[in-house]
Amino acid sequence: YVIITKEGFYDLEKRLTIEKEVVTEADASLFRTAASLTPLSFSPSIEPVASPDFAKIAYATLFDPSQPEKSGLWVIDTLNLPLGFSRDPRRISDGDLKDASWQFSPNGREILLTTKQGVFLMDSGNFTAQAERVNVASRKLEILSTWEKERETKLNAQIRNLPDEIVDLFNRKISQILFSPDEKMILYTASGSATLSQNLIKQLPGASTQKQERTVEEHHTYIYDIKEDRNFLVNDNLGGSLVWFPTSRHLILAEEDKITVMDYDGTNRQTVYSGSYVSPHAYPFVNTSKLLILTNLGANSSPPNLYSLSIK
Repeated sequence: YVIITKEGFYDLEKRLTIEKEVVTEADASLFRTAASLTPLSFSPSIEPVASPDFAKIAYATLFDPSQPEKSGLWVIDTLNLPLGFSRDPRRISDGDLKDASWQFSPNGREILLTTKQGVFLMDSGNFTAQAERVNVASRKLEILSTWEKERETKLNAQIRNLPDEIVDLFNRKISQILFSPDEKMILYTASGSATLSQNLIKQLPGASTQKQERTVEEHHTYIYDIKEDRNFLVNDNLGGSLVWFPTSRHLILAEEDKITVMDYDGTNRQTVYSGSYVSPHAYPFVNTSKLLILTNLGANSSPPNLYSLSIK
């Protein structure tokens, strides 16, 4: 609700004063209260892993001797593709990967696959047959070290223009950090306590007056708004998994039996899925209209499959 006065406007819900003759940006997104599910995989799927930009998700299908062509490692794109191009998952390797693990390179172009037979570096966009995979076990630590340096180089470039106090906080007391897709906000989890000074950046006309939290506590998760120098508490425990929604204005909280979309300041929480799924496997599609989840739809005796969850 908004009260209109001669001096301006007053938002009763968020308690924000909207000043006269000051333009304030307002973004609104509506999400379904009854989301719909569509199967993406028709073979039992295991361990979906998202690329750093969430543009690709890799998963394995359980080995079936009667249908070997359906077994192996698959990648699905979460991007909207032009009309006429297939959005179907593509297989990038074959074989039994029940006890294997995999991870994307920082740019998402490669996958490091670890099995009982060895360690294999593969192109995430092309098929590599099991017999053609090259074992790079002797180089695994070197590859991971190179990837970590790439991540550090990118992070340092992203934070170098921030206030010194924020840079110091991120370097010393942060265990996890994730920039929003538009790189205007930062999702982070504190590994230690700290207090942020006020007005590290000059306040802009019409700046937000939302409630914020300048005291940072260990194991709590926050959003730092780079543009307006505001810090919001979004999660005060270690339960669930938080990732950015592609709008850069919302977050996805994946908890056991529930998936919630919330505003970046932790308010306006809306449950978009309530039911059985393999937590915390809920990933956003880049087109902002769907999530990908791993679920057996409550059939405990059945292995899970991947489903797209339409939330808009």
